[in-house]
Amino acid sequence: MAKRKPRSSARRLASSSKSAPARPTDSSTPRAASKRRSGPRTASGKKADASTLAHAEQNALEGLRERTEQGHLKAGRTPPSQTPALRSSGATREVDDAIRSPYAVVTEDEKLLQQPGRYDDFTRTDTWRVLRITSEFIEGFDTLASVQKGVTVFGSARTGPDDPQYQCAVEVGRLLAEAGFAIITGAGPGIMEAANKGARLGNGRSIGCNIELPFEQGANPYVDTLVNFRYFFVRKTMFIKYSVAFIIFPGGFGTLDELFEALTLIQTGKIYQFPVILFGRHYWAGLVRWLQTRVLSERKISPGDIDLMLLTDDPAEAAAAVVAAYEAQLGTTRARLEGE
Repeated sequence: MAKRKPRSSARRLASSSKSAPARPTDSSTPRAASKRRSGPRTASGKKADASTLAHAEQNALEGLRERTEQGHLKAGRTPPSQTPALRSSGATREVDDAIRSPYAVVTEDEKLLQQPGRYDDFTRTDTWRVLRITSEFIEGFDTLASVQKGVTVFGSARTGPDDPQYQCAVEVGRLLAEAGFAIITGAGPGIMEAANKGARLGNGRSIGCNIELPFEQGANPYVDTLVNFRYFFVRKTMFIKYSVAFIIFPGGFGTLDELFEALTLIQTGKIYQFPVILFGRHYWAGLVRWLQTRVLSERKISPGDIDLMLLTDDPAEAAAAVVAAYEAQLGTTRARLEGE
């Protein structure tokens, strides 16, 4: 009896595909439907419900405090939040316990941004806060009025003196101070401390613009002119108004906030010939690559917007870029005055 010839693989697959029911597409599978019903997720993939967001906010605040304290500890100091010193906001203002929550430390920014409620006391209203905001602007303008050539340096509060970026920030501050520029920082530890230290080494003016936080962050010991602010937007105004350049060292959300604030003001014509220098090519490479391959490629920004940022790893290059831009600013100002 003749043996039966085996069917080929192709014939077997064709036969099975005819008899098997059609497999549902991915969009119709129960798993896909479940994903659609699961709602939005956080950037790390967690379900974005109220408890997750509240937990994330608490962790973010604790992380900020940890980074700030580590900057002081790495510099060999006890963090101000671990000492019994009185907190202050403004030049000499002591804490006004009457306007604080009895359950937690509430910053002036938080009170300003919260939803309005019913208050019988005028000193707890937004109208009263407008007067406080005005006074804070006046104090900042009065204290910094003599600053002609300021350069603001941003970066992480966590960076210690043994970090190469800390040492570069010291050198940048020193070179700019020797060139006649004042150094402005957020007054904290880390990169801010390094830049202020460099200003002192270069016999220049060392300025710190501190901000009220839910914990005491303190000012680094190299600041010779200190202004304490309650409101972030007032402090940001001072950074821009009294600076001719920003130097952005590796940092977190606060650093990124100042970076994009400056870029937006340049892009919209509010300030001009204002160099924004990203120090640390490797650290910033991913952000710049994303801006080029995603934001620019989708035409959310223009090609010229990318060139608003300068990248370097050399303190001398950063200082030279600031000097060159300042000279260009002077030339433009003279031309405008002559044309009037």
